[in-house]
Amino acid sequence: MITHKDPIQIFLADDDEDDRNFFSEAITELKMENRVTTFKDGKDLMDYLEKPDSRLPHILFLDLNMPCKTGFDCLKEIRANSRFKDISIAIYSTSSSEKDIEETFVGGANIYIKKPNDFSKLKKVIKDVVNINWQFHSSGLNKETFFFSI
Repeated sequence: MITHKDPIQIFLADDDEDDRNFFSEAITELKMENRVTTFKDGKDLMDYLEKPDSRLPHILFLDLNMPCKTGFDCLKEIRANSRFKDISIAIYSTSSSEKDIEETFVGGANIYIKKPNDFSKLKKVIKDVVNINWQFHSSGLNKETFFFSI
């Protein structure tokens, strides 16, 4: 479980406006102590992260299929920059393709979540992912714990 004195910083990069709205609404309903920032694509996310004074997220939910810059591109850039080493990355995609799962696992994502199609499942996923012991989860990465299912 993440424990901070400040609210948990959660970022979501997703080109689907409805998905961004549902995500934000789910977090509001969970009444969790956090701040959510959303980005409409990977380019906006990376432009923000690359500013020297940007506040970094504790957890980044990253969609794979976005215009301008894909989630794969963002993952690669984030993991190549030591400034971002403490960001936990949750791939958040409609894809359950073995190729996508494998590529993001190898690329350094911490967890892979297939987007739930139900609001109550979305709330459960967010709550469960935010409450993961990320220090343990990041140090013992293995394929069995990588794909998150509810």
